[in-house]
Amino acid sequence: MKNGVEIINLPKILDPRGNLSIIESEVHIPFKIRRTYWIYDVPGGDVRGGHAYRDNEEFVVALSGSFDVVVHDGVEEVRYHLNRSYNGVFIPKMMWRSLDNFSTNSLAMILSSTDYSASDYIRDFDDFKREKNNE
Repeated sequence: MKNGVEIINLPKILDPRGNLSIIESEVHIPFKIRRTYWIYDVPGGDVRGGHAYRDNEEFVVALSGSFDVVVHDGVEEVRYHLNRSYNGVFIPKMMWRSLDNFSTNSLAMILSSTDYSASDYIRDFDDFKREKNNE
């Protein structure tokens, strides 16, 4: 997809005792991590997200189970299926995003480039498209 959205494969260190992956700020992802949160116990059929950020960038990883990351740039929608803990989706600012299709016991970890700010959110898709077109 255009606009900077990309799947990033993280380092994977294989070990018979259990594998290990790492994420380092400004090394594996293109921003300094300011906030980390996770989403879990999502009831079947529910959707999380459904907003855009003016300034925040995110990296989304499925630590357990699977789910889809749906990204829209105001013109095109692309769906990314995450089901491995060693890759994730980088989402730059001013992209509409939602997460859906959660498997049982899935765990989504989101790394963010900014501290939480309610004013950074765009929660209406039509408002998002208007702001996006004025960039």
